[in-house]
Amino acid sequence: MPNRIYRPTCLWALLILLSVSHAYAQTATIQGSISDGKGPLLGVTVHVERTNKGAYTNAEGKYSISIVPGSYTISVSHVGFTTQHKDVTLTAGKTLQLDFTLAESTTMNELVVLGSRNLPRTQTETPVPVDVIDVKRIVSDAPQISINQILNYVAPSFSSGTQTVADGTDHIDPASLRGLGPDQVLVLVNGKRRHNTALVNVNGTFGRGAVGTDMNSIPTAAIDRIEILRDGAAAQYGSDAIAGVINIVLKSTVNRVGVNVTTGANVTSKAPNGMDGQTVQTAVNYGIPLGPKGGYINLGGSFDFRDYTNRSGPWTGPVYKSYPGGADRTDSFLLANNITRNDIRMRVGQSRLRSSQVFMNASLPLENGAEVYAFGGIGYRKGSAAGVYRLPNDSRNVIDIYPLGFLPEIHSDIYDRSLALGIRGSLGEWKVDLSNVFGQNEFDFSVENSLNASLEKASPTRFKAGGPIFTQNTTNLDFSRRLNVLEGLDISFGAEHRFERYKLVAGAENSYTDYGRATKLGTDASGNPILVPDPQGAINTRFGPDGTPRPGGAQVFPGFRPENAVDATRSAIAGYVDAEVNFTQRFLLGGAARFENYNDFGSTFNGKLTARYKLGEQTALRASASTGFRAPSLHQRFFSNTATLFVDGVPYEVGTFTNDSRPAQLLGIPQLKPEKSKSLSAGFTGRFGKFSLTVDGYFTHIDDRIVYTDQFSGSNAPGASPTDKEIYELLRQANANKAAFFANAINSETKGVDLVLTYGSRLGKGSFRADLAATASYTQQVGAVKASPKLAGKENIYFSRASRIYLERSVPREKVNLTLSYTVGKFNAFVRNVYFGSVEEATNDPAFYQTFKSKVVTDIALGYKLLKELKLSIGANNVFDIYPDLIANPNNTTNNQFLYSRRATQFGFNGRFLFARLELNL
Repeated sequence: MPNRIYRPTCLWALLILLSVSHAYAQTATIQGSISDGKGPLLGVTVHVERTNKGAYTNAEGKYSISIVPGSYTISVSHVGFTTQHKDVTLTAGKTLQLDFTLAESTTMNELVVLGSRNLPRTQTETPVPVDVIDVKRIVSDAPQISINQILNYVAPSFSSGTQTVADGTDHIDPASLRGLGPDQVLVLVNGKRRHNTALVNVNGTFGRGAVGTDMNSIPTAAIDRIEILRDGAAAQYGSDAIAGVINIVLKSTVNRVGVNVTTGANVTSKAPNGMDGQTVQTAVNYGIPLGPKGGYINLGGSFDFRDYTNRSGPWTGPVYKSYPGGADRTDSFLLANNITRNDIRMRVGQSRLRSSQVFMNASLPLENGAEVYAFGGIGYRKGSAAGVYRLPNDSRNVIDIYPLGFLPEIHSDIYDRSLALGIRGSLGEWKVDLSNVFGQNEFDFSVENSLNASLEKASPTRFKAGGPIFTQNTTNLDFSRRLNVLEGLDISFGAEHRFERYKLVAGAENSYTDYGRATKLGTDASGNPILVPDPQGAINTRFGPDGTPRPGGAQVFPGFRPENAVDATRSAIAGYVDAEVNFTQRFLLGGAARFENYNDFGSTFNGKLTARYKLGEQTALRASASTGFRAPSLHQRFFSNTATLFVDGVPYEVGTFTNDSRPAQLLGIPQLKPEKSKSLSAGFTGRFGKFSLTVDGYFTHIDDRIVYTDQFSGSNAPGASPTDKEIYELLRQANANKAAFFANAINSETKGVDLVLTYGSRLGKGSFRADLAATASYTQQVGAVKASPKLAGKENIYFSRASRIYLERSVPREKVNLTLSYTVGKFNAFVRNVYFGSVEEATNDPAFYQTFKSKVVTDIALGYKLLKELKLSIGANNVFDIYPDLIANPNNTTNNQFLYSRRATQFGFNGRFLFARLELNL
């Protein structure tokens, strides 16, 4: 595919200007070293409380802070370690040596900056709820190895599941926060906006119609921790942050080599031959010092292989060959109903993936205290997923090529690229940060083990189908400082420019063309029609074994047509201000406002208020109120294609049309506009001895949510309206018989409560930790469907019952996670139980409606240090081999092929996964 990289004309010359800092006339200095008792710790946060002064330790574990003389409290925090505080008195011209030795943490005490552009605070002191996930510890103990699955089992408000028979979505796991959509949560890396995937989900899965972010493209070997802000934050971070923000913080360690090899498989009674889904991941991390002042460059990468799983049933029902005219053939056969055929079988389960990715995180301190930094990565993923089986007698099959029918495969080559460059330092009392982040995601689709039925036996079996490319470039300039007002006023402001580009590349001609159509030029002398082959012709000339016209294009995924190809861009500029004031040592009030202008739909202004009141030294109340928005993505505005979609088991060639297309105009589908939200939250935090507790309730109302409509159709029947006839003809030209659109169709409300309780203590000669996390989240459509006047009476197509279930009930409303871990000497044990609430089948047919009951999944792991540098772990995800409920009537539309729902996302249906892991740390 062509791959043009956008080169922004940023004022990079300003990077040089920011390296100049003010000198202080009279200062004192604090310096020291920080270790864990075994060696120096890099990246530890050292903060002078109630000021904007602080530092991070370098590769040697050393830090230095210059500040005006006086009495202060110094706090030291690092993820996975207990925060320490020391009171000091500083004298002008003097240097105080202050060293720390940190102990491993057993409760919530990590410092976080997410949710505030000012000073870091501990999790129990933030005015909004923030989770901190120590990825290093989880990857060492837990069975999961990808980011989405790690968070699905650790963070109760986070939901993600592997999809099946869902085209490209099989290779990108949609994820949500607090029950909202994949495109209503913003993802950051090191505090900077991450680009979205190029894929828009249009098949029958959770997140239908949404565009998410592919977090699995970041190797876990490169990640230090993940911060999850569970609160609306569009007024601070911009579009998409309606449900919250996920910040992925990269590793910065040096002089340490980490190698992690994990292998496993699904060992379960439901798998063919008792085992499938073999998985291998090799992850490596290494960092080296950079320059004489504690700089670093850290590299983390992984190679992953995941084989497919299959939980389909054998075909049950009639299988036969027939031929036009009913000609008797010696190789034809008819099987009676309800006969089982193992050679005619789908592949329902996780797709096969092979991927490699590497990430870099670097920092180079300058002479004057400024810092140049960079981070980014490249990744490649090869995915292979199966579609729905084409039977021998189907018009979509050519018996001369596939005598028993065929199982078509969608293959995806996914390329991901990102690079951030920036410089931060001080201009007088102001901290300044200038950065530019480039990101690109590219999907290249191909189809294998398939055919173009309209070519009949001349058809190839492999096709290049084209695909989308999404590029994003974001430039930020941020200022922040503390003012000595009341008990401290922290203020920040800044500006952002964002450029986006969405490109659709057409596939090969044979991947989308219908070669079985013709145009009538007249008649011959005998009165027979004279037909000329014409892909846009109205006459079908080729028919399948069942007597119906053969469809054109590659089966399972027709390629993108030239008329689908697009190269669209837009830009947005934004300015924000953010302030927090401590009126007293107990009461904090914060506010943020952000103005944003898009060149394609206009401007938006959003605000946020936060408050925290300390009831005592260890307890506090907190609350927030905010407005937010999500701009319609370029994907939703410009994506168009024709694909085979199955609705309640029936295949349709569904054309997705843009909102400025002729079909959209005929149906009165309006142009897309931003979603707008209002959010409220309130909570309690406290530390009670060895316990830490946070409880937060929330409410979010969203107007004009963008949905992917159900299918409309036209008609050429006698008596059909001119509009129906024109729609029919436009669909025919697109090789489609149904049409769907993106539309601002509904309003919704989400309300819920999150609870996090942790306990940590010495137990015998070891350390014990317990984490209980729970969420209850309820999303529902409110008000009437906002169908166009021309579609009055067809609201059930504009936003159908199935679409409502995808929105409200396709992921669990309740989830509870209890994790117990114990470490003693060289031995550690890990047990986790996760309760997944009930979900419902997304269907428009009441005969197939079903509620799937709640389930509990148990993970266990045992680890032992064979050497100081070498650890072996074994364990299981879903050790008791729990499965979701079976579909009540799998034979009704799928002839026993789908035994478990692919539309409802609880915890998947792969069954027990056994693993072994070897870790080497030098």
